[in-house]
Order: sequence, then structure tokens, then C-alpha cells
Amino acid sequence: MFKSRFVKLFAFALIALFWTVACSPSNNTATNSPAQTRSLTASTNPWSGYSGHHVTVKKDFYKQAGLTIEDILFQSNTEQITAFLSGKTDLAWMTAGDVIQMAGKDPNLKIIFLCDYSNGADGILGRGIKTAADLKGKTLAREDVLFQKVLLRAYLEKSGLTEKDIDIRDIPASDAATAFSAKRVDAAVTYEPFLTKAAKESGGEVIFSSKGTNLIADVLVTRPKLITERRADLIAFLKAADQGIKLLKSGDTDAIAAASSRLGIKPEELREQLTGITLFDIEGNKTIGFNPENPNNAIKSFELVAKAAYDFKVVPQPLDVKSLYDDSLVKSL
Repeated sequence: MFKSRFVKLFAFALIALFWTVACSPSNNTATNSPAQTRSLTASTNPWSGYSGHHVTVKKDFYKQAGLTIEDILFQSNTEQITAFLSGKTDLAWMTAGDVIQMAGKDPNLKIIFLCDYSNGADGILGRGIKTAADLKGKTLAREDVLFQKVLLRAYLEKSGLTEKDIDIRDIPASDAATAFSAKRVDAAVTYEPFLTKAAKESGGEVIFSSKGTNLIADVLVTRPKLITERRADLIAFLKAADQGIKLLKSGDTDAIAAASSRLGIKPEELREQLTGITLFDIEGNKTIGFNPENPNNAIKSFELVAKAAYDFKVVPQPLDVKSLYDDSLVKSL
């Protein structure tokens, strides 16, 4: 009897202690807990242009800025888009085309940073294709995402063709490159780190690319709520990322090794691929990316892709490009 009573009293004491601690003012709520409020989930896909982020993770620059980053690498743009729209990630490094595509479902998204322009690292592979007209009736693999449609359209328009004139296979960029290498398709739209490798393995060549254009801009996207409620953390994130980007731009050996390891490629492969990518740090965002006075600004790229989104019926109505980005964070740095 005594033992039973003791067990009950002990249990009650534990419960009372729990509620005392839980309700105590000294126990910070989730909004004040550094471990929770300073945690952010950021995603990428295998595009080599996001290597500055990988360097920042590897070098602990985010951690040094007081942030805990859950870093997720998706194997396709489609998977990354799905995860962001479902609220599984706070930040996403992706193409402006992906953002504009998502805007058809959530028009409140905000681009806050320009990561890079593809300068030859996105392209179309072909065998025996000399002009766009040669693609008529041929099979072509590409992922059903806006930025790849924009690149393909830019090439097809040279001969007055559209996607209806070719046999499209909708598969992720990595699989498209593999299908081309295996000679299961006549052409493929893909990007680094798959583009150069597939061209070498397949006996084909890059017949068109993003070189010398700002057709494909890669950006960092988030939600307005995060900008309002976690502004200081986002500023810390951008400052930390800037460190990684600068190391990458300088050709730092350790930075190249860290990023290539994350991408599953050799350092020399990444170094070669980065020659086809124009990287932007914070200063580049200010002077070029979000500067309407600069002829190579990203806003023009956003407008081009937004028009294509409406033409392709990816979005139900024309988009106001100015509503798609918030450059206030960059300007504050």
C-alpha cells in the first residue's frame, strides 16, 4: 500500500514539475529560442552555379553567422519546386523560370538575390543537327520546367519551329542527358554538370547554349512572411553566402573541392563548368542584378521569362515582374 502511494505521489510530483518548468517565464518560447528561430531550410538542385552555397555550408560560414541551415539537395527542379510550394523549405536556390512557374500557384513569392547567369552552362545537345530546322520530327528530351522551354524556344524560333514540331520526352535534366548519351533520343536540353559529360560520351555536341545571354538567371527565393519576420536572419544568410561565392569566384582550391564533393563530381570538372557561369555576389547584385540602369540587369531576364510563362500557359495571366522580387535586403547590405 505504502509503495503504491509513493509511486503515485512521485508521478504527481513529476507532472507538477513538468508544468512548472513549461509555464515558467524563464523557459523561452519558440520565438525566442536561438536554436529554433535561427534555423532555416535551404534547397538546391545539381546546378553548378549554386556552388557558392555549398562552399558556405562546408566552411561553416552560416554557422559562424549564428544560423543553423538544413541543406537539401534535390535531384531535379521539379522535386525542388514541389517541396517549396508545399512549405517544406524556407529558401530555394533555383532558376528565375522556376520561380515564375511557381508564381502561377503562389504569386506572393519573392526573389531576394541573383545567384548567377548561365553563360553556356545550359544547352541543347544534338547529333547530326546543323540547324534548328533539322530538329523537325526528331525526339528531344527535356524537363517540363519553364527555363528549359524558354531556352528551347529561343533555338527553335531560328527556323520558325515550335515544340509541336518535335517529339518531346518530358524527363528530368539528368535523365535527359543520360538518354542522349545512350542514343535513345536525338537531342536533349540539360545543364552542367550533365551537359559537357553527355556531349563527350555521346558523340554529339552542344548545338545551342545560353552563352552570351541572360536567358537563364538563377536566384534565391523565399516568402514575404519570412522577409518580414526573419529579416535579420535573411541578411545574415546573404552575408554568409557572399563569403562562399567570393571564394568560389576567386578559384580557391578548397572551395572548389568542397562544392564539387557536394555535387559528386571532380574538382577539375567543376572548375571547367564554372567557366560557363557568371556568378554574382552582393556587390554584383547591387551594380548589375537589381540595377535598372545596367543594361544586363536581371529584371529584363525576369520579364522575358514571365512573357514566355504566359505564352506557354504556365501562368493564368500576365505577371507583374516588379511584384516578383524584393531587392530591399540586397540594398541594405
